[in-house]
Amino acid sequence: MTDQTANSTNKYRNYTLFILTTVYVFNFIDRQILVILQESIKQELNLSDTQLGLMSGFTFAIFYVSFGIPIARLADKGNRRNIIAVSLTIWSAMTALSGAAQNFIQLLLARIGVGIGEAGGSPPAHSIISDLFPAKKRATALAIYSTGISIGILIGFLLGGWIDQYFGWRTAFLVVGIPGILFAFILRFTIKEPPRGLSEKGNTVVDQHHSMKDVFRLLREKKSFRYIALGAGLAAYVNYTATSWLPPFMARVHGMSSGEIGTWLSLIFGIGSGLGYFMGGYLTDRHSRKDRRWYLWLPALALILAIPFSLVAYFATGKNTTLIAIVLPAFLNSLFLAPCIALTHGIVGIRMRALASAILFFVLNIIGLGLGPFVGGVLSDVLQPTLGVDALRWSLSNAVIASFLGAICFYKASKSIRKDLGVLT
Repeated sequence: MTDQTANSTNKYRNYTLFILTTVYVFNFIDRQILVILQESIKQELNLSDTQLGLMSGFTFAIFYVSFGIPIARLADKGNRRNIIAVSLTIWSAMTALSGAAQNFIQLLLARIGVGIGEAGGSPPAHSIISDLFPAKKRATALAIYSTGISIGILIGFLLGGWIDQYFGWRTAFLVVGIPGILFAFILRFTIKEPPRGLSEKGNTVVDQHHSMKDVFRLLREKKSFRYIALGAGLAAYVNYTATSWLPPFMARVHGMSSGEIGTWLSLIFGIGSGLGYFMGGYLTDRHSRKDRRWYLWLPALALILAIPFSLVAYFATGKNTTLIAIVLPAFLNSLFLAPCIALTHGIVGIRMRALASAILFFVLNIIGLGLGPFVGGVLSDVLQPTLGVDALRWSLSNAVIASFLGAICFYKASKSIRKDLGVLT
């Protein structure tokens, strides 16, 4: 059996998707573990909310996206599997080292290391998945991959919360970091690098190479992409604001322990967001057979529907009301990701996909990961002298504005997406 035949079997495609999704799980365990631990870190290292937001958001995002583009360019030319394996090793090792930090600067440097490592994770994985799965199944496959976000948050919140409560935050970093290093070897020695454009069945553009300038120019010319990227960034802003500041919100406002917070939020975001990431791809793949604009209409509608439930969650006086109200937004605010990646890959060439993903994620993470946690922390510190612990209510609710603007962007993108995809429906 040739490598191309082996790569094209359903069993192997699904196995590869499983391995890459597991890598993405490690990605978000290591990225989000800081969130559930930040109250303990804040107390021991005497940090402000702005410093916490800087570590989990802006500084992390700057290095993540800055390294993401050149690594993605390398992935479009070289062996994507090896890039992912090396990246997983780096970010897992830096997560483990985070537990040894003695001050803000040391922990910040460790988190920068995590960001640099994680820059080599998703764009090469997106490219591999798009090579293995045909266009009509691509959003669903990318949606399954995207569930790694919610599974990672689930495990990170659950493990981090209870390990922090009984063994301390330093141990939590060590426990979640080491397994990723071991899994990198499984990835390296059980996954093959697939042929470029395998799912396109030998399309003649497979062997064409493009400069970075070509990719940037093409995406700039696609009006829909500009709105897709901006909408995805605003949707991510909503998600990162919630996952970053709900743990300290539940601790300060509702008096919950770290273990209790980790358990409930892991279930809400692990299951709710997981279903959202999957259904976003599945539903849009299904409905887009009639009209491709459903790839954008569904995320737009979801962001609008989530707004009233988010406001109830943030301003409720009881913890149970908050926990119940946040379930639906966790689902709805996650529908956007797989359709956005699938559309981005649909409007570029085969050897542009990793870089196109990196450019999409550059915008997404600068706005979402970079600004969401950071703005939330700044607002909390500014409002705290007058509002006390209730400052976090208003800090969290600023994301509602991003929900509304994100929906507008997705709707605007739907106006030109059919032209940019080169289809009539």
